[in-house]
This record gives sequence, C-alpha cells and structure tokens, in this order.
Amino acid sequence: MSFSRIKAIFFRYFYVLLKGPQQLSDLFYWPCIDILLWGLTSLWVVSQNANENLPLMLMTGLILWQIAWRGSVDVAVNLLQEFWHRNLVNLFSSPLKLSEWGMGIVLLCLFKFCITVTFGASLVYLLYGMNVFAIGWFFVPFAALLLMFGWTLGLLSASMIIYWGQQLDALAWMVGYLFVPFSAVFYPVGILPSWAQSIAWALPSTYIFEGMRSLLQGEAFPPLYFYISCSLGLFYFSLSLCLFNFSFQKSRAKGLARLE
Repeated sequence: MSFSRIKAIFFRYFYVLLKGPQQLSDLFYWPCIDILLWGLTSLWVVSQNANENLPLMLMTGLILWQIAWRGSVDVAVNLLQEFWHRNLVNLFSSPLKLSEWGMGIVLLCLFKFCITVTFGASLVYLLYGMNVFAIGWFFVPFAALLLMFGWTLGLLSASMIIYWGQQLDALAWMVGYLFVPFSAVFYPVGILPSWAQSIAWALPSTYIFEGMRSLLQGEAFPPLYFYISCSLGLFYFSLSLCLFNFSFQKSRAKGLARLE
C-alpha cells in the first residue's frame, strides 16, 4: 500500500470540495438547516405535553411540506437532467417552446404529486393510525398553494442553474429547504425570534401551516390567511416566471452550448 497514492486520492477529492460554495453544502448548509429545524421543533414539542393532536400536526405538516418540496425539486432537477444527458442544446434548438417545456414539467409534477400524497398519507395511516386528511376539504387548496410555492422555489433555483450552469446543481435541493425553518412547518411562528417572524409572514407557506394547526386544534381557519397566502403565492410565482424567462433568454443569447 502506497501512502503517496492515498495522499493523491485525498487531495484529488479535497480540491473538488474547495471548488465552490455549493461543494461545501454538506459540511455547513445541511447541518445548519437540521439544527435550526429540529431544534425549534423540539422547543415547541416540549411545551405541548397536553396536546393530544401533536403527532397528527407533525405528520400533516410533513405531508404538506412534501408537496412543496416535490414541486421545487421536480422543476430544477428535470432541468438538470438535460445538463447531465448533454441534451440541453438539442432540446431547445428544436421547435419546442419554453412554455411547452414548462407545461410538460407541470404535468409531471401533478402526476408525482398524486403518487407522493397517496403513498405518504397511506403510510402514515398504516404505521401510526393517523389520518392526514383530518383537516377536510381544506387539504385541496392547501396542497394547491403549496405546490405553487414549490414551483416558485424550483423556478428560482432553475433560473440560476440555466444562467450559470450545472456547477450550481446543489441549489436544486438547497433552495427549497432554505425556507423550511421560516415556513413554520412543524411549529408555530411564535417560536421564532422576531426578525425571523418578519420573514415567515412574508411567505405564502406560513399561512397554510398556521391554518393547518388551527384546524387540528378545533379552531376556525382564518379566511384572511387564505387570501394572503394566495396573493403572495401568485405574486412570487409571477416574479419567478419572469426571472426564469429572463435568465433563459440571456443564457440562450450567450449560447447554451457553453453550459454543457
């Protein structure tokens, strides 16, 4: 066994690690997100000993967040598929319009959304005897708004990827989870520090998860939450569409072949 060859392998991957900020995500970003998310969740859970609906709140929040996560990842990762298969230039040199590509991705997202929700809800019921549809018909608008929010996040990461290339591929997974601690998925907004609450109330997802907990506690869902979430969701989604179209056109003008 040669130490020099072992050292060569070490430095070969060590320099890859230092290639860019996205390469350091495994060392800093994901541990930070986990500590923030589960630390805040733990603080809230400790104060909820008398809440018999606590497990259902956590499971329902998890299923609902999977909807937003599904939308975010599907948009960005399916774009990355074209990079990985070196098919980006072939795809967009054809008569295919950007809007047609987008609608195809939307259909795929809806198909995978149905599978994810059905499988997730069934698994929660089989393993824990909990019905995540206990919030009733509210699940439908909640899911629609979260899916739109997921597409917004996916378009945000896809905009950066289509402009700067696949060296930013980690953003496909990172961008979505950046907003989890602020969306109050597993705990109420009140557990956050004041500066973080300001960010939370600016996200459409926060109103959905706050409303979900209200319903499971037997309280009425504030109609204002729905209107605010819908308005913010449409506003951010429109901005993300414009950003993605702008980034795509700028990248196409520079030449998509440079990205492969």
